[in-house]
Amino acid sequence: MRFDPHHHHHPGPEGGCCLGGRLRGFLQPCLLLLLSQGASHGYELMERLARDPMLPHADPGLLYRTLRQMEAEGWVTSTWDTEGQGPARRRYTITEEGLEFLRVWAARLAAMRADIDAFLERLERDMGARQDQ
Repeated sequence: MRFDPHHHHHPGPEGGCCLGGRLRGFLQPCLLLLLSQGASHGYELMERLARDPMLPHADPGLLYRTLRQMEAEGWVTSTWDTEGQGPARRRYTITEEGLEFLRVWAARLAAMRADIDAFLERLERDMGARQDQ
């Protein structure tokens, strides 16, 4: 594939890129973070993601697929909530395994941030030295 400077490839929600200020590739940990604040229905999670410009966007299909995947991993559990009017809805709760995944993910992210900071410092130093020549 030929490089086209006018075409910008942006990975989808599973990619690892920032696009328009929203974090990409962070849907699972972001959902776990929201669930660590309390159990929630899927539509509530979608609304909370949409309200925060830094959190990833998720359409309903992706959101529910991700929640099912996290349930299969043992990071969340779900129960049918039959209280209130209207149809029963699934209520998602984070598990101890989900909290542990969130802690490990945060530690990896902190290590990655240290690597990125070191890279940027080196880049700034090398580019500064190049300008001084």
